[in-house]
Amino acid sequence: MTENIDVVVIGGGYAGVMAANRLTQRDDVTVTLINPRSVFVPRLRLHQLVGGSHDAVVDYRQILAEGVRLTVDTVTRIDTAERGVALASGGTVGYDYLIYAAGSGSTGLRVPGAAEFAHPVATLEAAQRLRSVVDAAHTTAALTVVGAGPTGIETAAELAERGRRVTLVCGGVLGPYLHPRARRTVAKRLARLGVTVLDGPDTKVTAVTRHAVHLGDGRELPSEVTVWTAGFGVPDLAARSGLSTDAMGRLLTDETLTSTADKRIVAAGDSAAPSDLPFRMSAYAAGCLGAHAADTVLSRIAGKRPEPVSLSFPAMCVSLGRRAGVFQFAHKDDTAMRLYVGGRAGAKLKELSCQFSVKHLVNEARKPGSHTWPKGDKRRGILRAERGETPLTTEPAA
Repeated sequence: MTENIDVVVIGGGYAGVMAANRLTQRDDVTVTLINPRSVFVPRLRLHQLVGGSHDAVVDYRQILAEGVRLTVDTVTRIDTAERGVALASGGTVGYDYLIYAAGSGSTGLRVPGAAEFAHPVATLEAAQRLRSVVDAAHTTAALTVVGAGPTGIETAAELAERGRRVTLVCGGVLGPYLHPRARRTVAKRLARLGVTVLDGPDTKVTAVTRHAVHLGDGRELPSEVTVWTAGFGVPDLAARSGLSTDAMGRLLTDETLTSTADKRIVAAGDSAAPSDLPFRMSAYAAGCLGAHAADTVLSRIAGKRPEPVSLSFPAMCVSLGRRAGVFQFAHKDDTAMRLYVGGRAGAKLKELSCQFSVKHLVNEARKPGSHTWPKGDKRRGILRAERGETPLTTEPAA
């Protein structure tokens, strides 16, 4: 009789759900997904939650394969010696293999006053609190969004479209990933929505008070509600558990996504740092890495050598309210092309991306092992160049 194999997945985001569903290909594998919430949070929708156009929750019963056990709890420690995870409720769950998909959130808001007076958007609870704060503020109140990555741009546009008076403080370049042509389109759309955009090196926030934001050039901006979208952070669970991490706290892995400290642990999503060269934070990457992490575990169970991860980024999209967006095409090395789609077509493509990010999970639940993604070999060249093995040739500039 075949012995049952227990696989625990920590984290119920895009990476964790994809991995859990994919693992159900084998009947002798028992999959337990541990997540602190009883609902799935499509993080691509959190700015819509703040603006009031979406609730940003999906019932796990819609996206989890029937064979996956959902445990609503928080993992407080991973015991690699005993192969078990300790739960906040006091219990312990044992594992033969562990997939670490703990996700990410905002940073510790280390700018003076930010932790006390600014409102992050990176989690469901934070976005819900911000929604209440915005709703309680007067319609003419000054709102400041700090950070000009996709989340900052989308949140600013969403609020401005609802008639709010918004200032977007970039702290640098507006939409740094975007090609200059697409960046100009974003700037024009924000201007039409009435968003005041402050960019350049002197716009870094130096302090936040109850009613103001202070910039590096000495300016003081009135701000009744300050929204914080700058920075990136991951849970410290891996570090607390004695596993090898990068400077940000992401679990260090090899190119198969296997922990460098323990071959029974595989990582996926924002909390993974393969070869200390993490992939860009995105729902798309999280889903693909979750699938690859599951494949690595399944290979080890079958006694096969896991394959190195291979992933290319075809695009990145940004919504600009409900009626416009930018769909930025990308080279395989995840640099922006000149080509992009803007306006209403861009908004439709963005909405399709949001829908497909969940639909891919549903499809994998119904047919485990079916999810595929575009591969790319540019990463291997970068790694070889870093190790001094071969010279790196770069793609022509867009």
